[in-house]
Parts: sequence; structure tokens; C-alpha cells
Amino acid sequence: MAHTVEPLAKKIFKGVLVVEFVGVFGAYFLFNKMDTSQDVRQTMSKKFPFILEVYYKSVEPSGMYGVRE
Repeated sequence: MAHTVEPLAKKIFKGVLVVEFVGVFGAYFLFNKMDTSQDVRQTMSKKFPFILEVYYKSVEPSGMYGVRE
């Protein structure tokens, strides 16, 4: 008997979907924390400066200037 690939494909698809879901909500949570707390931004500048730079580059085009200061 030949086994079909459908059950494996469904499991892989569900796994990818869950990982993307967690990633999107994790990014939203982190963005929201950095947007509302200067202490979080200061901690990020010390530990993960590249993430803080991405945050600033995403906020400035939206018209929110002065956040970097």
C-alpha cells in the first residue's frame, strides 16, 4: 500500500501557520512595548541595538518624529 503525503503536508502546514502566528503576535507585542515605554527602548539599545534601529525606521515614516530623542 502506498502512503499518501497529505497527513504529513497538513501537519507541516499547521506547524508553519502556528510559527507565523506566534511571530506576528510576538512582533506586535515587542513593538507595542517599545512604543509605550522609554525604559524598554533604553534596554533594547543596550542589548539589541539592531532591533531598536528597525523600530525607529518603521516609526519615522509614519510621521512620529522625536521618538529617537
